[in-house]
Amino acid sequence: MPINGIVELFTNASKITGIGYNKLLFREGIMDLGLKGKVALVAGGSMGLGKAVATELSREGAKVSICALDDPNLPKGAEEIKKETGGEVLAIPADLTNMEEARGFVRKSVEHYGTVDILVNNAGGPPSLPLLEIDDDLWNFGFKLNLMSTIAMTTEVVPIMKEKKWGRVINMTSISVKQPIDGLILSNTIRSGVIGFAKTLSTELAPYNVTVNSVCPGYTLTDRVRNLAKVVAERENTTPEEIIKRWESSIPMGRLGTPEEFAALVTFLASNRTAYITGAAIQIDGGWYKGVM
Repeated sequence: MPINGIVELFTNASKITGIGYNKLLFREGIMDLGLKGKVALVAGGSMGLGKAVATELSREGAKVSICALDDPNLPKGAEEIKKETGGEVLAIPADLTNMEEARGFVRKSVEHYGTVDILVNNAGGPPSLPLLEIDDDLWNFGFKLNLMSTIAMTTEVVPIMKEKKWGRVINMTSISVKQPIDGLILSNTIRSGVIGFAKTLSTELAPYNVTVNSVCPGYTLTDRVRNLAKVVAERENTTPEEIIKRWESSIPMGRLGTPEEFAALVTFLASNRTAYITGAAIQIDGGWYKGVM
């Protein structure tokens, strides 16, 4: 059937059934992302954006491994993902500021599943503080948390992906790598290093059909953003609600993003559909970033 006939068929079916057009396309497999059976490792996958990404990958049929600190949120998050998607989810405790534990997350996942196809680097963010309140220990903490954990986990998966001649490395960073955010000097500084690492590595791995991309979320309604709103509100003697309203007013779409919207982009980048996208740093921010590149 010609493509225009397929479009007309699903448009009419959508009107008759009341089921959204995109859902019908998904059900018929026309937009199959080719992730069924792939092994996806999602660092920091028990909460927030990481959990949303792990959930979406699992929903698409990937076998998922998540890591987080050894606390009740890790098994709880894994069980919630399993319940929602029916997929296989492995939970591994790991402190990502410890390079051996970061590498151990990858090694244990590969030992369990036998391979790895997708790595999503994610480790939350360092504290929001002005320069003169940040000591050497905090700088080292942020450096290990966001940059060194990315390097450690990526270094573990690259030999496997090169041998398979297929792989996806996706770094969850921040819109601050394109437009620094006031009060986040630690994050602004260290996450830019992740972008430099990813861009350089993308060229190195391109001949092996391994893509390396970064995703840069703007203000997204997560617990971390709610906590940031509290910190800013205390500093400015106002309420978190007022701070969130201010952020919303600076976004052309007039709202904060959702974790599910962010997860959809990451999952797309992990798929077969994006084989020619590499070395990119893609913002998902409702139009907040004003640059042209």
